[in-house]
Amino acid sequence: MRKTLISCLLIALALCSNAQIDTVSFPKERMEIRALLLDPALRIQTQKNCHDLISVGPKGDINYSVNQWRDTQAKEKLVFKSVKVMPGTEVIRIYGSTTAVVNWLADVQINVQGQDISLKVRRLEVFVKKDKNWCMVAGQGTQVDEKLFPSIK
Repeated sequence: MRKTLISCLLIALALCSNAQIDTVSFPKERMEIRALLLDPALRIQTQKNCHDLISVGPKGDINYSVNQWRDTQAKEKLVFKSVKVMPGTEVIRIYGSTTAVVNWLADVQINVQGQDISLKVRRLEVFVKKDKNWCMVAGQGTQVDEKLFPSIK
């Protein structure tokens, strides 16, 4: 009985330690991804040679390429004025130094059909390293209802 209890306790401890989110491994890659998040010009430059992207917008719209995403913006008369990372909200996980999964909260300023709109969007992005550059291959944005989930100011 005592061995069983100790075994169960050790298994529970092992499971708890494995449930931790690794936010320290691969520091070089983590810094590269953080730079992409914080520098829109760098992000645009690195994404130019990336042609494998599926993105889902805050309202559920889906695009299967960067060009389709741009066409959707033009059709909807949507202009991004700024997209900023809310400080302290980014969680960057790196797998095998070539894949990154990033969660962060965006402060988004857009203009839609001539009307300025400010909103918060919870982002999930997946990056893959190709030819020494990071390419975003998947992105999902969910508009945050700030009455239910107040964000950091």
